Amino acid sequence: MRDEDAALDIVQDAMLRLSEKYAAKPLQELPMLFQRILQNAIHDHFRRQKVRSTWTTLLSALGQKEDRDEDFDPLETLPVKADSNWADPAEQHEQSEILGLIEQALTRLPARQREAFLLRYWEELDVAETATAMGCSEGSVKTHCSRAVHALAEMLKAKGVSL
Repeated sequence: MRDEDAALDIVQDAMLRLSEKYAAKPLQELPMLFQRILQNAIHDHFRRQKVRSTWTTLLSALGQKEDRDEDFDPLETLPVKADSNWADPAEQHEQSEILGLIEQALTRLPARQREAFLLRYWEELDVAETATAMGCSEGSVKTHCSRAVHALAEMLKAKGVSL
């Protein structure tokens, strides 16, 4: 392995796999099973190492020669989408809590208001498509959506949520 720590990790992982999956096997079969598990773990390690080195080589080619120094990180050269999901975990938790409150509030809406709201804002249908799906006029869709939004806002405001 040329790396004592990696070798110890591989042996430890192989022992864990052996004890987890083959504890019920007869004692005389365990050495052969361990040998096979260890060989597979070593092969997996080298495969992962090869993939990592391939990606490192490919990513290192992204930077300009004058940009490269000991702190050069090729991943920093890749553009990040503006709409990417790199949110703070606290923000993600807060958003999931708010989404849960919205879902609870939706269940308390009258059926037609809930249907209009979900078709318009969750499914992103326009007014005409929503009216066709609901079998009513476009004016009814607008009325149902307006009432649903106001009712949801009141329910959320009562829970301390302001959007």
